[in-house]
Amino acid sequence: MKAVTINAYGEKPQLTEEPEPKVGPDSVLIRTRAAGVNPVDWKVAAGYLDQVLYCHFPFVPGWDVAGVVEQVGPAVTEFAPGDEVIGYNRQDHVQQGTYAELVTAPVRTLAHKPASLSWAQAAGLPLAGLTAYQSLRAAGVGKGDTVLVHAAAGGVGSLAVQIAVAWGARVIGTASERNHDFLRSLGAEPVTYGDGLPGRVRALAPDGVDAALDFVGGAAVAQSQEVTGSPERIVSIADFQVAAVGGRYVFVRPDTADLTALAELADAGKLTVHVDKELPLAEAAEAFRISQEGRTRGKVVLTVS
Repeated sequence: MKAVTINAYGEKPQLTEEPEPKVGPDSVLIRTRAAGVNPVDWKVAAGYLDQVLYCHFPFVPGWDVAGVVEQVGPAVTEFAPGDEVIGYNRQDHVQQGTYAELVTAPVRTLAHKPASLSWAQAAGLPLAGLTAYQSLRAAGVGKGDTVLVHAAAGGVGSLAVQIAVAWGARVIGTASERNHDFLRSLGAEPVTYGDGLPGRVRALAPDGVDAALDFVGGAAVAQSQEVTGSPERIVSIADFQVAAVGGRYVFVRPDTADLTALAELADAGKLTVHVDKELPLAEAAEAFRISQEGRTRGKVVLTVS
């Protein structure tokens, strides 16, 4: 099969021929139609997560997949050949990722693909969608709340906006001015990020916000403290120090039930995935470069013919 591989930390991804992966008892073999690109992919390839993840070289990067089940392991009853699935295929080591024509994934990482999404959109949903969903739940966001979403136009933020709106919350989202109309289309009230942000948020919500989600790092947690009455409802995926002020740090986990809930929101017309760029597997290096710029609106996706 064709797959993108990394031979050593810091090297560019390249398209190579690799053996087909084996199918374990609790796994399925997926014929990939698209693979989502996330910042963690190039961070793993650069060695930034070496202290927490074993990487076996050469490895195939990628944790997001959308495709069709070709084979199931002997213990699998949840899926059958021909099923269309999505998955956040994160395992405890890095070797057989999703930037490949064929992917094996444990059933605990998978859910049925939402029929309303294209393959590219479906591939962009798992990691970002789960991160948004689990962050909102950690912050206790619900009907009637006002929530501040930092980096609201990005892959995670744009999904968090839609989920919060679907749950009946009011959303104020930070973004550059070029993305303000995009945020309005998702149901958020946009504000420009940067110095003076707390004042701009207070102009929209004089009594402050009920919860804040940090998807960017930097000053976001400190700014959230100025506008959030309950520090325990500040959640960050980018700043480990959030716990020191009483908030919560979230590192996304694979979860079939959560992924199924996201698929149901999509099929109910309450959630979509904005795909900023589609590239073929052979252009994985370009996908990394685009992701590293940090200016993506929505998701970058690799497609597999």
